[in-house]
Amino acid sequence: MSLTCPAFAQDYSGQKLNWLVTQPRIGAATKLKEMFEAMTGATIELTAIPYDASESQATLDVSSGANQYDMIDYWYASIGAMAENGIMVDITDKIEAEKDYIQPEDFLEPFSDIYMEYGGRRYGLPWDGDAHVLFYNQELLDANGFGVPTTWDEYYDATKGITEAGKADGKYGAVIMGVNIPVALGSGFVNRVAGYQGRLLTKDNQSALLEDIQLICAQQLEKVVPYCFPTPAEVGFENGIPAFLGGNAAMIEFWTDLGIHAENDPNSAIAGKWGVTSLPVGVAGQKPRAALNAGWGLGISTGSQNQDLAWEFIKWATSPAVQLEVSSTPGTFSDPVRESVMTSKEYTVFAPKVAEAQIAASKDFMPWPKIPESPQLMRILTDELAKMMAGQQNYQETMEVTDRQWKRLLG
Repeated sequence: MSLTCPAFAQDYSGQKLNWLVTQPRIGAATKLKEMFEAMTGATIELTAIPYDASESQATLDVSSGANQYDMIDYWYASIGAMAENGIMVDITDKIEAEKDYIQPEDFLEPFSDIYMEYGGRRYGLPWDGDAHVLFYNQELLDANGFGVPTTWDEYYDATKGITEAGKADGKYGAVIMGVNIPVALGSGFVNRVAGYQGRLLTKDNQSALLEDIQLICAQQLEKVVPYCFPTPAEVGFENGIPAFLGGNAAMIEFWTDLGIHAENDPNSAIAGKWGVTSLPVGVAGQKPRAALNAGWGLGISTGSQNQDLAWEFIKWATSPAVQLEVSSTPGTFSDPVRESVMTSKEYTVFAPKVAEAQIAASKDFMPWPKIPESPQLMRILTDELAKMMAGQQNYQETMEVTDRQWKRLLG
């Protein structure tokens, strides 16, 4: 598989693209903007929005007739909603016509169909492959007599023990990103569902939240909250990452790219002291399963006034060589979506632990729902989990209230 950077013979000077980008992806988007502008002479304007606002903002842009954006950085769970509402261009035929350039077979299995396809058609190309793994501070675990957890019960015991021993000195067992955002708090719940081999929806797309496994998962999340880095309901990217990199927490559930920062960030206090492994399982002996939390693709807005150039950018930005460049640049928080990148000598030398974790995470995985109702379902779930995190309702009440709302929405 070639990692040669594709050349652009055409000069696009004077042309402009507007890109709707979610805040976590701004580092990678800025890198791509700089590369594309230098190579083509085109101008790219970035509009950064909150984690969970791409679907609503892109829909408003098209439905209002504003048609401001050319490209959409979309959360894969929203692809059904945006496809049904006519927000993103169907690029199925474009991919087929240029498959020698795009090399769709090179996209890793967890990210190809899941990120691109809805209703048998394709609406985007993957550009950040997000699966959660468990990062740990080996020094803190060793100092407190705990091994690396392999089950969620072991995770709870280690979190509780380390916090009880170290809280007075500002040391905690784990960071839980409990801020009320689906890709943060929602991920914490889905991680446990994945570990217990559970599910969110039944095969006929009805709520499965009151099944025993999902109730256990909610209980596992609730009971660990008092022993996490404070205050879990207020912890997001901006304070959760520094807590772990600063050596103040023994564990964090996060995307694989955190390892690059743990080792290379000048502010990291844990270089050489950290490790990464699969998410814990529910019962010892179960096969680990990665949760495909977040996960981003690039699509073309149906309101774009420059769809041809947007397509040129998207296929270039997701090409093997460009993906390698972005994934191996600190500060981009970007995970490989291509096998050729993940297994390349350049990437495995640059981030050996991360590459190993990414390969493991790609073998068995749990995606979030992609049905049109998915963004609303996950918003409802997260709102109710936030009440649980704040102590306003227990895990049983949380699942019951969420289940009732899901049933009304799903019909």
